[in-house]
Parts: sequence; C-alpha cells; structure tokens
Amino acid sequence: MYSNPELCQGQMKCLVKRFLQDKQLDGVATGDLIIQQFSQLLSLEVRNEKFLSFKPLEKRLDVFLHPYISQPYPQLWAFIRNLLLLSHGQATVERGFSINKQVETCNIQEDTVIAQRVVCDYVSMHGGVTKVPLTPELLSSVTSARVSYRMHPERKKKESQAHSQRRIMIEEELEQLKKTRQNIQEVAEHLRRDADKMAEEAEDKQGSKMAELIAKSNALRRSYKQKLTELESLGEKIATKAAELRRL
Repeated sequence: MYSNPELCQGQMKCLVKRFLQDKQLDGVATGDLIIQQFSQLLSLEVRNEKFLSFKPLEKRLDVFLHPYISQPYPQLWAFIRNLLLLSHGQATVERGFSINKQVETCNIQEDTVIAQRVVCDYVSMHGGVTKVPLTPELLSSVTSARVSYRMHPERKKKESQAHSQRRIMIEEELEQLKKTRQNIQEVAEHLRRDADKMAEEAEDKQGSKMAELIAKSNALRRSYKQKLTELESLGEKIATKAAELRRL
C-alpha cells in the first residue's frame, strides 16, 4: 500500500466490481463510496512510517489496519472485514489430505505440520501405533528430541531478544535522523528568508552599504545550499535505515 498505491487502487476497484457482480454490496453507490474512502486512505493514513515498516508475519493485518480504518472509513472497514473472512482454502490434490486435516490446529506452523505428517505416515506404514517397532535408534531419537525441546525455548528467547534490541536500535536511529532532518529544514528555511530579506534591503541602499548587504545575502545563500546538500544526504540515510528496518 505504501510503495505502490496505484496498484492497490486498481485491485480495490476490481474487488468492488466483483462484489457488485455477485450482489454482495447494496449497490453501485456503496461501491463508489468504498473506492473513494480507500483512495483517501492511500493519500493520507498510508503515508506513514508504520505502513512502510509493517511486517505481515509479525502482526495480524486486521489488527494493524483497525485503528486507521474502522472509525474514519466505516464502509471501507466493513468491506475489508468481509475480504479477510473469505476462505483461501487449504485443500490440495495430495492423497493424504484427510490426514493433514486431522493434524491441523489453530496457528500451527509449517514445520510442525510436516513433523506430524511424518509420524502419521510412519505409524500407518506399520499398521498402527501398537505395531511400531521400538528400535534403539527410535529411543535415542526420542531422548535427543526431548533435550532439543528443552533447549529450543531458551534459544528462541535469545534470538527474539537480539532481534528486538536490533529493531529498537534502528528505530531510535531512524527517529534521530528524522529529527535532525527537521532541524536542518528549519535552519535552511531561516537562511533562505534572511538571504532574501538582505537582498531586498540592498536594493534600497547604495555604495558600501549595498555591497555589504549583498555580500551577507550571498553568504547566507551559500549556507542555505550547504543545508540542502545535507538534507539530501540525510534523506538517503533515512531511506537506507527504513529499508533495513523492513528487512528485520
């Protein structure tokens, strides 16, 4: 939404059109209102650092969008809620689909699904749980798995802490860069105004006084150009930090 609002606008129009065709909306007026509210969202709320750094794997989309849409754009929010409720489907043509269905639980991760499926296939191959041979290799694997299971939360905790600290550090650096840019912008604006003022005053003067005012005005303009260069460099640093934050 942040990087390509035009694409999002086009996709929203297609979705609204499909809902109208399927008679899932009250009428064309409702569809136009939804598109209008979405356009306003892209122009205002989406131009925000939080949208730029949003991580769909770390936060639910409905939770993220709720504070930005639910109150100012109620019709759009109702439409998006219906979109998020649509089933994407998990069916495949694989032979063991029914087994996958049995091991599914809420928020289960891919590695867990694969591990449980391997166990189900192994048990099925031997004709049932009671017929699975308890070999030394299997017992050793169970023992080592228990040790790994106990160590896993601690390792994940350390990784999460390191990741959080890194993210906090980059966010603080990004915020500081933005504050610095704002300060330089204010200084540059004052320099420009002062240079213009002195140039105007020089028009009413003659001789050495005029030369003095022109010299001061030129010096201020040189400082102003230096600030513009600094702002350009800061803009590149901010873009780099923002990209780094998105990759975390």
